[in-house]
Amino acid sequence: MDVKEQVIAIIAEQAVLEPSDVSMESTLEDLGIDSLGLVESIFAIEEAFDISIPFNANEPEKSDFDISSVATIIAGIEQLVNA
Repeated sequence: MDVKEQVIAIIAEQAVLEPSDVSMESTLEDLGIDSLGLVESIFAIEEAFDISIPFNANEPEKSDFDISSVATIIAGIEQLVNA
C-alpha cells in the first residue's frame, strides 16, 4: 500500500466512509471530520508512517502543514516520509 492509499484509508476510517468515497479534492469538512477527528487522523498517520506532523491543533491556521484537502495532506506526508 502506498502513501496515498494508506492516508485515504486512515481518513476514510475516521470519517466512517469507504476509501472509495474519499476524493483527492475532498476537504476534511466535506467528509464530516471535526477537530477531534482531525487530531485522531493526525495521530494515526504519524503512527502509520513513524513521522511527526508539524501541526498545532489549537491554531491550525498557523500550521506549516496544509490540511485544506486530502491531496495537500498526502503531499505533505509524502514530503515528511521522504525527508
